[in-house]
Order: sequence, then C-alpha cells, then structure tokens
Amino acid sequence: MTQNAHDTTLVAPPRPEAYATTQLPDTRPSVGRLIGVDLARGLAVFGMYAAHVGPDPSEGGSTGFFMELAHGRASALFAFLAGFSIVLITGRRTPKTGRAGRQAVAKVVIRALILLVLGTALTLTGTPVEVILAFYGLYFLLVLPLYRLGARPLAVIAVSGALILPQILYVVRQALNQGGDGGGPGGIWAWPTDADGIVSLLFTGGYPALAWIPFVVAGMAVARLDLASTVVRARLAVTGVSLAVVGYGGSYLALHLVPGVASALRASGWGEGGSVMSAWWSDTAGYPTGTTPAWLLVASPHSETTLSVVANTGVAIVVLAACLAATDTLPGFRRLAAPVIEVGTMSLTAYVFHIVAIRALGMEELPGFPLHVLLGFLVAVTVFATLWSRHFARGPLEWLLGRATRIAERVR
Repeated sequence: MTQNAHDTTLVAPPRPEAYATTQLPDTRPSVGRLIGVDLARGLAVFGMYAAHVGPDPSEGGSTGFFMELAHGRASALFAFLAGFSIVLITGRRTPKTGRAGRQAVAKVVIRALILLVLGTALTLTGTPVEVILAFYGLYFLLVLPLYRLGARPLAVIAVSGALILPQILYVVRQALNQGGDGGGPGGIWAWPTDADGIVSLLFTGGYPALAWIPFVVAGMAVARLDLASTVVRARLAVTGVSLAVVGYGGSYLALHLVPGVASALRASGWGEGGSVMSAWWSDTAGYPTGTTPAWLLVASPHSETTLSVVANTGVAIVVLAACLAATDTLPGFRRLAAPVIEVGTMSLTAYVFHIVAIRALGMEELPGFPLHVLLGFLVAVTVFATLWSRHFARGPLEWLLGRATRIAERVR
C-alpha cells in the first residue's frame, strides 16, 4: 500500500424532512443549511475518490496539484462532519434530554458499533485502502460524553486537543516503538491481527483517535451555532481561513527559518518521494517516521501534528461555510450541485461502494491511476445516487443503518 492510501467516510444522521423538501421556497434557510452539509459530504466523497483512484500527486502539473489538495483534506472534512452528525442526532441547538436523550445516545452507540464491525470486516478483505470506518466508530464513542456541551466549551476542548494531543501521541508512539520492531503490544490489544486493534485505533493506525478527535469536536462546536445567520457564516469563513494560515503558514516558516528542522527531517528519511520543504502542506515527501521531534513542525496531511490539525480544521470550516452560503443564497447553484448533494446524503454507501470496487477490480497500488479511472468512479457513484434518490429517501446502507438503530426506541 502506498503512503497515500488513506480514506474516510461519514455516516450521516437520519435524514430529516428538510432533506426531502428541496422544492420549498428559497427563503427557507433551514433547507439550505442542511443541503449545504450534504454538499460538503459529497465533496468529501469526491476528494476521497481522488485520493484513492486518481493520478498520483507526485506526477505534478495542474492535475497533480488538485489531486494533492484531496489528500488529507477530504479526511479532515469527513471527521469534522462526523461531529456535525453526532450533534444532529442528539439535538443540534438544544441537546435532547430525558428519554429522548437516552435514545439518541443509544442510536450513536449502535452506529459506532456497526462502524467498528463493518470497518474491521472491510479491512479483513485485504483491500489496499486503509479503511477508516472502525476509527470512526471509536471517534463516535469517545466524543459522545460531550454531546450536551455548548459551542464555546466544545471549541475550547477542540483547541486544547489540537494543541496537546499530537504531542502526547508522539510520546506514546515513541514508547511503543522502543521495543525495536515498532509493533507495540500484541495479544488482545492487536486483535484482530489483520485489522485495526485498539492500539492501532488509538495510537498507531492511519487515523489515530488521539490526533483526530479535535476534528470531530470542532464539528460538534460548529453544529451548535446559528448557521442561518449570515454573520455567523462569515465569521466561520474568517475563522477557517485564519486557522489554515496559522497551520500551513506556521509550518512553512518553521521549515524555512527554524535552524536544523529541514536537515533533521532529511536525516530521518524524509524527502525520498519529494522535497522535504513541501511538507508544510504536501505528503509527497513521505510520512513522519517519529525518529525526530522536528516532524512536529510539519503540517502535511496525515502527519498528526498540531499544525496539521489546525490547518486542516480551517480548510474543513471554510468548505462547510462556502457550501452553506452557496446552497442558501444561490438556487441555481443548488440545482447544479444536486448530483453531488445526493452523493452526500448516502456517503456510507458511496464509501463502501468504492472500497468494494477497488477490491473487485484488483487495484493494488493506490493512487496512480489515469484520470479517466477516477472520472469513471465519480460518474458511477453520482448516477447511482441520483437515480436512487428519485425513489428512496435514504441510500441503501443508510436505510439498513436506520433500521438497525430502531432498537434504541426501546430505551426508557
């Protein structure tokens, strides 16, 4: 598996009536808001497809540049929207309490367990993609105790997590690697052996919860805001741009101005696939080895550093703010983007579809396929989502997931 074979997905919450009322007058901001979230999901799905079955970013040119934009940024957007989904299930502006609250919590737990099982099953098929579903299941469980908090405390937790957790992850990984083989503890902690065990899910896997939780909590914080407000959306956009500048800009300055950082990264084995100086935004130079603390100053995708988390959270916020504004104020754009929106309403189905297709077609080295392969995947999933949505309110796997969570209605 190549360094870029990462992916992510988002299990959307039950589809409210507003999702099925796209023909309401355009003055209904709530409709645009919800559709904007689905549009962001759809874009994340397309970005994920680009990261897995598109051309290799190292090929350069405009195509390589756009492929590189998808790597890591789509993952962060999905994790961010996962937090949004949790809040939608448990009560967006006002958290559910009493029996309704307990049932909502039960629904999240059931979804999390299904994701853990489904993600493990897909990984055991031997797919070359590093499946994120099991990681997602763990994210849901870890952040669930926060569901009653408001936007401000959630934002504080997200910022604190981004500042602290990547450093803790670095220390933990160093401790796990001191055994020499880098394998960490075995036994029940690494079970199942051909998938992601608890140590992998928390610390050593492609999407370790310790570094990715801030994305989810940030999404929860944004979901608590009054997204119908133009002022709030504008502030979100400014916040997102500021975070991206701080994260990517801070890493750029560190690589170019802090003495010894670039040389330490080269000495640790970075730069074999590209210039180490591109690590402020690109992963073409490789993944951090953990052999030098200098890698904590890069912001490349999947580096699990503070600067990376801050920058990619900013990108996710900007994308969501743009989607909300566009679908709310531009009816023509909303109609034009309808196929992408439909993909976003069934992101779990779209995700599993591409994993199964990659496995069935025997695609082993990811990425690196011609552009027409990516276009084929995008057309296939878009056509399916558009046709399916004409007859059903939910995607097939979303419908099954909804049926499975009905058991939560028995909670008293």
